[in-house]
Amino acid sequence: MKTIGFIGTGGMGNGMAANLIKAGYSLVVNDLRREQAQQLESKGAKFAASPRAVAEACDIVLSMLPNNAAVTAVALGENGLSSATSGAKLWIDFSSIDKDTIVAAGSQLIAKGWAVVDASAGGVEEVAAAGELALWLSGSKQVFDDVQPILKPMGKSILHVGELGSAKLVKNAMAMLAAVQHMSVVEICSWLGKGGVDAQAFQSILRNSQQDSVATRRIMEIVVSHKFKPRKSWMPKDVGFGLDMARTMEVPMPFVSLAEQMFAIAQATGRDGYEATGIACEVYDLLYGRQKQVKD
Repeated sequence: MKTIGFIGTGGMGNGMAANLIKAGYSLVVNDLRREQAQQLESKGAKFAASPRAVAEACDIVLSMLPNNAAVTAVALGENGLSSATSGAKLWIDFSSIDKDTIVAAGSQLIAKGWAVVDASAGGVEEVAAAGELALWLSGSKQVFDDVQPILKPMGKSILHVGELGSAKLVKNAMAMLAAVQHMSVVEICSWLGKGGVDAQAFQSILRNSQQDSVATRRIMEIVVSHKFKPRKSWMPKDVGFGLDMARTMEVPMPFVSLAEQMFAIAQATGRDGYEATGIACEVYDLLYGRQKQVKD
């Protein structure tokens, strides 16, 4: 069985890598913060000091990194993948970044004989740990087909979505859709509350309507309980990438732009320390003059 390198072992990466270990793969891991990799090391993963060292010790490199700069550094920086003299020649990057960054980094690695697959993961840390992510990959369809055994332990839905860079666009698109959905559901719920229809009633109405979905059920469960999990939401970052691309494409996106501004209100007022549903509720509590109702 192949040895897999995994770079970036934070919340999402940790869960994804752990599922690969469960599936029987040998892992070589790297993270700028070694303590984030210790849980995986306790499960049998080996730690390597740099992306280059990871590549030279494995057959395939996967990464889940926090931002554009980190992806560029892993691919092309000092002791990056591009400096490896042996080992892996296939890189699959799952990071939530913009299309231009992965295309630029990928083109330079491809020129050095690497195959590069752009990937994105839909879900939060708990979903990653359960191995139930939605995975979107772009680049070579042949490589996509070849790596299915590696992908299946991490995701319940695995789709090929086009040429290199397309998976980042899909991630941005899903974040934009979710941002609008969160704000619109909470807005309607708040409006109904003003009119005398409480959140529990709206929850039942949605469940029995054509708008019922896994997403609306999850949103309303959190709205009704007002139990918001503290975490840094990456949705505003991904929405921003999508809007940047829209401006480059000269495509108007008024609803998404408004949703982004709602997240900006949360950031400006210190109400953004939760996942997206919590942020939406906090913003509408502010707009409606309601006191904070967060429950532990």
